[in-house]
Amino acid sequence: MKKKLLAFTLLLCMVFATFAQDKKAEQPKTGPANKSASAAKPATPAKPAAAPTAVRKDGKPDMRYKANKEAAKPTGPLRKDGKPDMRYKANKEAAKQEGPKKKDGTPDKRFKENKEGERKKG
Repeated sequence: MKKKLLAFTLLLCMVFATFAQDKKAEQPKTGPANKSASAAKPATPAKPAAAPTAVRKDGKPDMRYKANKEAAKPTGPLRKDGKPDMRYKANKEAAKQEGPKKKDGTPDKRFKENKEGERKKG
């Protein structure tokens, strides 16, 4: 009985392995017929260059641009390792951020950053 179960399991593994390999065969081959069709299409106009204050899809600034890198630099004094020295007020204010928000734009109170404004009331 154990041998039959082992043989059946191996057979199932081989079947699933062959299904995983079929996807390669479905890809279109690049041949002379496909190249001529793509050459007949007119060239599309180039996309306009992104603004220097470009943002990513999630709304954060895109750090590939020089303008965004300069805007992110700390305003106050730095420590020896290059990080902002949090003993100074200018750096504390610059580092103060709002936490994550919900879809409607209101602060999500599940996170610590958003709870600090509403500490104990009495």
